[in-house]
Amino acid sequence: MTTTKTLRLTFKNAKNKKVNLSLPDAAENLTENEVKDAMNKMCEANLFAKKEVDQYQTPLSAQYVERTVTSVFDDSEKN
Repeated sequence: MTTTKTLRLTFKNAKNKKVNLSLPDAAENLTENEVKDAMNKMCEANLFAKKEVDQYQTPLSAQYVERTVTSVFDDSEKN
C-alpha cells in the first residue's frame, strides 16, 4: 500500500472558470496564511496563461489530497 499527499490549489481564471494546480512535494505543515500569500503572489505575477487566458487570477481554495494505492498484484517486474 502506498499513500501520497498532494497540495491542490484551486483558482478562478480570467474566464471565471475553476482551475487546479497540484503540488506533489509541498510541505505538509503549511498554514492558511502561508498558502493564501503564495497563491496571491502567483496571481500577481501573471506568469501563467493558456491561449492568452490568465489561469491563476483569484485564489479560491487549497487542500491536501491523500491518495492510497493498494496493489492486488503487480507482474510488471517479472521479466
